[in-house]
Order: sequence, then C-alpha cells, then structure tokens
Amino acid sequence: MNSIVTKIVLAVVMLCVFTTAGIAEEFTMINVLENIPYQDEGLGKRKLIDEDHLLVMQMALKPGQQVPQHNANSNVHLLILKGSSVTVTLDGSDTVAKEGDVVPVAHQTPMIIKNTGSDDATFMVIKTPNPSKM
Repeated sequence: MNSIVTKIVLAVVMLCVFTTAGIAEEFTMINVLENIPYQDEGLGKRKLIDEDHLLVMQMALKPGQQVPQHNANSNVHLLILKGSSVTVTLDGSDTVAKEGDVVPVAHQTPMIIKNTGSDDATFMVIKTPNPSKM
C-alpha cells in the first residue's frame, strides 16, 4: 500500500481513540488491514468511528459481492484499501476504483458498489457529518 494511503488510514484509525472533546477515553488500536470482516454471504462491515461529525465504516466484499443500490445519506468518501477492481456506480455512471483510490460521493447520489475483481476487496466509507445528524 502506498505511503499516502497508509498515512490517511492511520489518521482515521487514530481518531477512534479520542472523543469529540479531544480527550482519550480508552485506547483501542484498530488495524483495518487485519480481521477484515469478510462474509461468505453478503457484504461484511464494521463501524470504526461513530461521532456526531463523523461516521467511518469498513466494508468487505468478496468477488461478485456488492453493496445494494441506495442513496448516499451524507457526504461520503470511499477509500479503497484493498482490491483491484471495485466498480462504483454513481447515478448510473460506472467508475472502476482500485487500491489507494478515493471516490467522492455527494449527498443523495444513487449508488451501488460491487467487487468486480477476482480478489477480495475492502474499503472505508467516510461520512461527514454523521447521517444521524443530517
């Protein structure tokens, strides 16, 4: 993984240890490249950060699996951590993303995300603000 992606991933993961006030409540290190939540049936996911201003989730797709069509419920950025062919369909238009790519998605954009590659894929979904505050 290239160094800029590694730095972004580390910065986001380190946010997990701080409250919105900036005071560490509990130190819990999470490595998004370990224990990736792949599922045999359907997409795997885990929540990494859930604060008023930010929601970060990790999605895991085996080849052929997809995130069903839905509208983006916040301002979203997808950061591809692993995978050579993640097809992101935004408002009917396909974009193929690979490891290290960041895909911006505007609020309310219809979207589908599918692993069209032959290897497992995982990506972070970064939402700001948290959809619960939209």
